[in-house]
Amino acid sequence: METKSKNPMAGTLPEGNNSNNNRKLLVVGLIIVLLTINGILFYMQHQKTQQVEEKEEVIRVKNSELENQIKVYEALKADFERQSQELQALGVANDSLETRIASINADLLKLQSFRNSSFSLKDQRLFKARAANLENQLKQKDAEIAKLKADNEILNGENTQLKTASTQLSDTLKVLKSTNTSLTEKVALASRLEAENIQINIINKRGKEKEDDEAEFRAKKVEKIKVSFNLAKNEVAQKEAKEVLMRLIEPDGAAVYNLATGSGTFMLDGQETYFTAKRDIVFDNTQQNVSFVYAKGAAYKRGAHTVELYADGVLIGKSNFTLK
Repeated sequence: METKSKNPMAGTLPEGNNSNNNRKLLVVGLIIVLLTINGILFYMQHQKTQQVEEKEEVIRVKNSELENQIKVYEALKADFERQSQELQALGVANDSLETRIASINADLLKLQSFRNSSFSLKDQRLFKARAANLENQLKQKDAEIAKLKADNEILNGENTQLKTASTQLSDTLKVLKSTNTSLTEKVALASRLEAENIQINIINKRGKEKEDDEAEFRAKKVEKIKVSFNLAKNEVAQKEAKEVLMRLIEPDGAAVYNLATGSGTFMLDGQETYFTAKRDIVFDNTQQNVSFVYAKGAAYKRGAHTVELYADGVLIGKSNFTLK
């Protein structure tokens, strides 16, 4: 009887193949699951990114709208300030403009505060409406200013004509005044009194008057000085009271001055000047004689002396004498 041998592995081969197939299926399943999860995660991430971008776009639009509104209000402020300056140049005060500028400043501060907070659609509509209203007010005020400028130009034209006429009249008055001043000066010059035939004598201590052709006298013998002269005829000078002053100037250049003997001061060329003696007369245009007899009350100095005569503040005569 023939005996057959058996392979122990022959019966297990199908089980090994099934196990490998199962593992492959498991791996494939896991890969599919992972891919699905990754796909879901990718989709979710994409959705999230899209939402973020949409939010950023909303923020960008909001910020752009906000900055545009700020620029609009800054431009409005500049225009209202320009109007205020133009009105001031025209000499017109307008408190309403200053109030409006203050209101715009407040709106600008509010708009700038939205940079750190939400600038809602309601806010946008509100500020747009207010800006539109301000622009209308701006146009109306520009029209008013234009009319004021036109009216002002007409007034300036009329004023220029008046100024021209006034200038011409002023020039005419200046010419007349200059002519009148010139005539007045000529009359004043012509009406000045003039001392002529001036004679200087001395009176000694015995009361005797001495005349010297050379006008030289001994100082120690002089008690008084006598100055006499005639007032020349002058048809222009008015016949009226006059004040004639005499200055006796000693060799050192100083005028003899003594309040006790009637000396005083008068204005000469804008300066206060001392005079020695004074006579009040009435000019009658008869070549009247006028004289001064002056006693110094002290010893006279040796040397050249000068006698000056004044009337109406001007020099009318001058002479010299010497004391030995």
